[in-house]
Amino acid sequence: MMTLDPDLLRAFLAVADHSSFTRAAVSLNRTQSAVSMQIRRLEMRVATELFRRSTTTVELTQAGESLLAYARRILALNEEAVGRLREHQLEGRVRLGVMDDYGSHVLPALLARFLSLYPRIHVEMETGLTSTMLGRLGDSYDLVIAMHARGHGDGELLRLEQPVWAASAAHQAWLIDPLPVALYPMGCLFRKWAIEALDAAQRPWRLAFVSHNLATVEAIAAQGLAITVVKSSFLPRSLRSLSVEEGLPALPGAEIRLHAGPSLTRAAGLLADHLREAFTTMPGEPAMKYHRAS
Repeated sequence: MMTLDPDLLRAFLAVADHSSFTRAAVSLNRTQSAVSMQIRRLEMRVATELFRRSTTTVELTQAGESLLAYARRILALNEEAVGRLREHQLEGRVRLGVMDDYGSHVLPALLARFLSLYPRIHVEMETGLTSTMLGRLGDSYDLVIAMHARGHGDGELLRLEQPVWAASAAHQAWLIDPLPVALYPMGCLFRKWAIEALDAAQRPWRLAFVSHNLATVEAIAAQGLAITVVKSSFLPRSLRSLSVEEGLPALPGAEIRLHAGPSLTRAAGLLADHLREAFTTMPGEPAMKYHRAS
């Protein structure tokens, strides 16, 4: 099978673009005779003349015109392939901050796929209250996936979420008065929204349990000791969602947004691209459906 040598195609494009063997040789940092030899080899390979030469001009033949677009595409694909393979060997470190539930349920699979493509990039992920992480973006974190109230917040919109009240299906903690709630520490939007919603509804409540750990809060609720707030997409089997029918006030919608530091390394940029692409294919409420300028 006949193949087209990329070096010969580069010489062909240089002559075609400059309409001159001399200028093509200068652009390729080669001698004119070397370029002429490459063109003759290419013409022998394709068994046709590619240029019409005179003492003053160099013009493409009809066959040369046909080859021109193919040559550009072949070389572009070649460079793309080489660049992609080199990126797989890229080394670096990326510091990622994310909410506890996304760190437990979403990011492990996404990071596994990313690191299978870029095994020499080291990702350091920290979970917790992302509201405190955003102030250290660029210093302590390269990327932060944070939650915001729907319609607010900067960064890049990745996904929509709906917080819901959750309680044990085997108990009726929502009937206790005052209502016991298990929430997260100060700085958590779920805590803020839950308290504001209960106060606005004039529902007596007490803060029965506080924990940084999502699993602990859910375990407390699963035992019927309190109700809590979770994202509807992560509602565990041990809990059921509550609504106005159980006397619970509505909660605001949330947005999940990607925040990037001011000067990302190539490794961090690759992870950011990977996260954007992964979130567009996730089930649920995709950001693209509700896209708006930040």
